[in-house]
Amino acid sequence: MRRPSTDRGRLLLILALATAVTVFTATVPLLRDWFDLRVYHGTVDSWRHHGGRIYDYRVPGTAYGFTYPPFAALAMLPMALLGLPATVAVCLLLDLIALAVVLRVLAAGARWRPGVYGWALTGCLLALFEPLRDTVSFGQVNLVLLALVLADARLLATGRGRWAGVGIGLAAAVKLTPVLFIGLLLLARRWRAAGTATAVAAGATALAAWAVPDASRFYWTEALWDTSRVGRLAYVSNQSLQGVLARLGEPDRAVWAAAVLPVLAVWAWRTRRAVALGDWPAGFALTGLAACLVSPVTWVHHLVWLLPALAVLLRTGHPRVAGALYAVLCTSVVWLWTDDASGPDGFLGANTYVWITLGLLLALPAGHSSSDRPATRRSTSSTAPPPSPAAPVIAQVSAQPGPSSAGAAAATGSADEAGPGRDRARGASSEPTGSTRPADANPQSSSERASSYTVKAPPS
Repeated sequence: MRRPSTDRGRLLLILALATAVTVFTATVPLLRDWFDLRVYHGTVDSWRHHGGRIYDYRVPGTAYGFTYPPFAALAMLPMALLGLPATVAVCLLLDLIALAVVLRVLAAGARWRPGVYGWALTGCLLALFEPLRDTVSFGQVNLVLLALVLADARLLATGRGRWAGVGIGLAAAVKLTPVLFIGLLLLARRWRAAGTATAVAAGATALAAWAVPDASRFYWTEALWDTSRVGRLAYVSNQSLQGVLARLGEPDRAVWAAAVLPVLAVWAWRTRRAVALGDWPAGFALTGLAACLVSPVTWVHHLVWLLPALAVLLRTGHPRVAGALYAVLCTSVVWLWTDDASGPDGFLGANTYVWITLGLLLALPAGHSSSDRPATRRSTSSTAPPPSPAAPVIAQVSAQPGPSSAGAAAATGSADEAGPGRDRARGASSEPTGSTRPADANPQSSSERASSYTVKAPPS
């Protein structure tokens, strides 16, 4: 298919793709009806206006309520000032802003500079990506957390690390998955950033403990350790190592720990090497992959943390692999085993996204930085002709990898052309898990959650 050569042709192509994406998302995927957002809004509204307690609220007609740390409820408190329709509109706006931040960070340094046409194509493609689709449809917080974490990645990669760690700390205070990124900072020996992230997370948690002491006590002493409250671990939407074991009928925590430890070892080894070579994009991508694998519950919409890994594949010259994995992650293939994940086909098919995540953790290209390639020395030999008087010799320039190569070559172009004897710079639903079986009433508990919800969202 030839790329349209006129503005009119590009506009028609974008309109056609947008129409196809809209029809697809309105008819094929399982739409979630803002279920998680209704959990958030209902929780803070009950807490603020009706004297309810954070972990006692249930979405009407369901057994699902709030399961995040108490600071998340504090952060969402402004929702209590709005009705549900206005909250949905604000959530969509925040998702768009967060997605813009994510794409800007992931595209930093890319050789390809998309214009309006390129970004429109990217938007259409991302709208098909199941984890992103579910994040928006549920009204989830995943994109905002990813943007906060990647903002820190950008600060570290560009050497502006004074405020690095704030985004990771805030994300970890809202949801526990990003805590592993503090481990990344420790592996990289970025003590200041790690300390900042820890202090921000601890400060936010302490603020919540002061504001809602009863809810904080319940969460950190009971709810956090009860994985059953977030849903049925064996449900097909749980694409973590624990989900695989649960579907095999092996829920024992010792077995899960035995599976998690080697994954963490591989993550630590590969991540430390990546950041030691200055490859922060790969370090953050590997950490997102490991977090999805080792978390006891990783619903499909949590897999937006795979986006940095796909960006790394594109950056390192593997567009076909990235495209193939992206295509699989658009298919919702795991839902074919919603009712029965037994047998060899169930083991392979129902865990498809786990295998993708594990494969990326093991094989994602990492360590692509200037330290991988020796600097190209500019030196004159006794036989080399002297530099042209019209073009003074420019100081020696080290080769830079990847996107910066072009910039280095452009910057030194006049010197290279003038000095023929010089080397040129080289660049190198989600079941409401068990929604048909409401949980027993349990004060200050939350059997959450429609985050993995079934084919049909629970009635409101």
